[in-house]
Amino acid sequence: MSTRIGVITFPGSLDDRDAQRAIRIAGAEPVALWHGAHDLDGVDALVLPGGFSYGDYLRAGAIAALAPIMSEVKDAAAQGMPILGICNGFQMLVEAHLLPGGLIRNAHQQFIRRDQRLRVENASTAWTSAFEVGQEIVIPLKNADGGYIADADTLSRVEGEGLVAFRYVGVNPNGSLDDIAGLTNERGNVVGLMPHPEHAVEEGFGPDTALAMRSGVDGLGFFASAIAAVVGAAA
Repeated sequence: MSTRIGVITFPGSLDDRDAQRAIRIAGAEPVALWHGAHDLDGVDALVLPGGFSYGDYLRAGAIAALAPIMSEVKDAAAQGMPILGICNGFQMLVEAHLLPGGLIRNAHQQFIRRDQRLRVENASTAWTSAFEVGQEIVIPLKNADGGYIADADTLSRVEGEGLVAFRYVGVNPNGSLDDIAGLTNERGNVVGLMPHPEHAVEEGFGPDTALAMRSGVDGLGFFASAIAAVVGAAA
């Protein structure tokens, strides 16, 4: 039986179908889930996709973090289910306190879209085991509220406990503290990042191959890692 990975659609989600397609390309079964439900449909892992949930009113991800299904997401996280938040999904995870810190408007106050180099800082999570620590990958980035912030104590803990999953390399596109592009929780099952791995899973449709490390498909490693984590847990 194939791994079933749920993708939650919120009002204003833009990349839910892209995430479903990436999951299918990686060899798992995508399952569409709805923000207003209280049912995860027996999935093995979850993706909170990118977009502009609720128009980014109040703060990006703040209203979506209170959606009905998020109570099930929190329970699943506590039970160790692999959960990935991409861009707006990352914002939801910090607003729901599943990851530490916060995300604010880009330092230059402009929306940005670029193929972004990242360095893998933690390869021991459910979403990064296909990579190696120090490996550089190229993943598309597109956001307006991607600046990672944290108070001094939280930042010290994030750094000291190895919770940084990815850092920006070459260019810090949004003013994130310590070039932080993505985080993991202590258990390693919840990961959030601003760049979009679902847009780097097929040759010819991802980052410029002159920049990408693996012909524009660096994003596949995220979904392959989650499949391996689910299969390993079931063994």
